[in-house]
Amino acid sequence: MQYTIVNIVASANLNTTIDLYNLAISIPSVEYEPEQFPGAILKLKEPKVSMLLFKNGKIICSGASSESQIPLAIFKASKMIHEIQKSVKIQKNAEYTVVNLVTTANLKMTLDLFKTAMESDNVEYEPEQFPGAILRIHDPKLTLLLFKNGKLICAGAKNEELLKKGLRKASKMIREINAPDTKGGKKKAVAMEEE
Repeated sequence: MQYTIVNIVASANLNTTIDLYNLAISIPSVEYEPEQFPGAILKLKEPKVSMLLFKNGKIICSGASSESQIPLAIFKASKMIHEIQKSVKIQKNAEYTVVNLVTTANLKMTLDLFKTAMESDNVEYEPEQFPGAILRIHDPKLTLLLFKNGKLICAGAKNEELLKKGLRKASKMIREINAPDTKGGKKKAVAMEEE
C-alpha cells in the first residue's frame, strides 16, 4: 500500500537549561505563555516545522515531512538559541529520536465502517461523534483513522518498517471485512490476529 508521510515527530536534548522567557522576548518567532503551557513554541519557516522548547533543554520537533528536515531544524533552532544564550551549543550533528510517524494512505475502496466495527474487536465507530472509525493495532502499536471513502490516517509508528507492517496487517483485515459477499450468506467475523 502506498502512503505519504505527512508529519514526523522527533525528540532531542540540548543538554542545558534554556531561559524560555528571554528567548520569547528576543526572538519574534518564539511564543511563550507559561500559564497555558510549560514550553515555548518556535516556528521555523525552512524547514517548515514547529519546535517545542522546554526549560530542561528537551525539544520536540513536529511537522517535518522527511527525516532529513529534523537535524536541519535542530541545527537552526540551536543556532538561534545560541545567539541569545551562549551556554546552548549549536547542534551540527544533533542526536534525535523519532517518536511518531503520521501518514495518509488510500485503500481505494468504499468502507462499511459500521460492519468493520461490528466484525472486529479492535475498531471503534461512533458516527455521531466522529465520521471515521478508529482501528487500534497492538503489534506494532499503531492507531488508524478509517474513513468511508477508503482513506486513512495512521499514527504511532516509530519507523517505516513498523509502519509498513502495521499498514499491511490493517489492509488485510479491512479488505477481508469489506470484500463483496459473493456467496449471499453471512461472512464470518474476522478478528485481528496477534503476532
